Formats: sequence, C-alpha cells, structure tokens
Amino acid sequence: MTASPPPAVIAFDLDGTLVDTAPDLLDTLDIVLDEVGAARLPREETRKMIGAGAKALVNRGLTAAGITVAPPEFEKLYESFLAHYAAHIADSSRPFPGLIEALDELSARGHVLAVCTNKLEYLSRLLLDRLELTDRFAVIAGADTFAVHKPDAGHLLGTIERAGGVPTRAIMVGDSLTDVLAAKNANVPSIVVPFGYTETPAEELGADVFIAHYGLLVETVERLLSRG
Repeated sequence: MTASPPPAVIAFDLDGTLVDTAPDLLDTLDIVLDEVGAARLPREETRKMIGAGAKALVNRGLTAAGITVAPPEFEKLYESFLAHYAAHIADSSRPFPGLIEALDELSARGHVLAVCTNKLEYLSRLLLDRLELTDRFAVIAGADTFAVHKPDAGHLLGTIERAGGVPTRAIMVGDSLTDVLAAKNANVPSIVVPFGYTETPAEELGADVFIAHYGLLVETVERLLSRG
C-alpha cells in the first residue's frame, strides 16, 4: 500500500496576521515612553515598528523618541514592558475579520494549523488563550521556542516538523518581510495579507501570493498545495 502523504501544515505569523495586536502593544510602548519622560509617538509611526518581537519594539520606540539608555536600564524597561503587556494582552487585541471562518475551513479539509511568530512563546500562548484560539493550533512556536527565529529558516522548519508535516507540504502566512524571508529561506511558499505591520506595502514584499482578505485564504492555500 502507498503511504498517505503527511498533512499539509499552514503556519501563521501572529501579530498583524492572526490578530490585530497593535492597540495593546502600542499602549504598552506608551507606558515605557512615559517612564523615561519621552513624548509619545504617533501611532502611524509606531505601528510599523511591530513584527520583530517585544525587545525590538521597545528599542525602536526609544530610538525614535531620541532616548538612549545603558543596557541595564534598557533591560529594566523591557521587563516593565513585558509585565504591563502580559497584564493587558487582550484588552483590545482581536482576530482579523474572516480569520475564524478560514481556520475552520482549513481544519475541516484536514490541514494542520500552526503558529510561527517572533513573539515570545509564553506571550503568544497567553494571547491565544485569552482569545480562545489556542486549541486551533497544533504548534505555537515563538521567538524563544528554538535556538533561532524568523527570518531564519530553522524557526519555520522546526514549526513544520513539530506539527507533523514536511516543507514540501507547508505554507507560511504572514504580513511582513520577515515572514516572506523565513518562507524563502525554508523553501516554503508564502501568502501575505495587507492588514499587518510593515512599512513596505504587503503586495510588494515578494511573497508567492498576496491576498486582500481572509475570504481568499482557503482557495489560495489549495492552489499552492496543488502545485506540489
């Protein structure tokens, strides 16, 4: 008998892809800027700083505000950020429109869903728990789950492996260049969505497919999988 192929693994970025986390992340960044006596920055500016993890967000925010601190002070501010954010992680953060229906349909078709994010794993799980989304994903791999993180291929490949899949039957769904590069480095096709956090327009990031909304996700996934 011919063995059945492994299930397809659809790996999703979290911030700006699954969930609009900007309100709670940027509210927390405002608290950090208040702590150092800096003026709060415009949301249209700070929104583009999201995507490389909390530490990068704090660093980018301080830099944009013209604040330089010694490493020990930065670590204190970072820990303050994490504590406040964890306490307010789902105050305003919500899944993007159409996401739940798309996840339901992908699962119904037998695909395995996973999260591959540069958010710390414990924060990723906390957010998904609060939004009652955790059980939808076979794997939740954060920035600290493996020794490397996106755009390193090892992050995505490790996620796929833990989900019981193989790279030749996997897809990365994201909103930023980090996601696209991780997919390219892993030789996995990518889909990008336009409602996330990136200075470069999503359609110019170089993904295999750009979709305007989640109503197009399932058919796009099936089309990409059929190529393999």
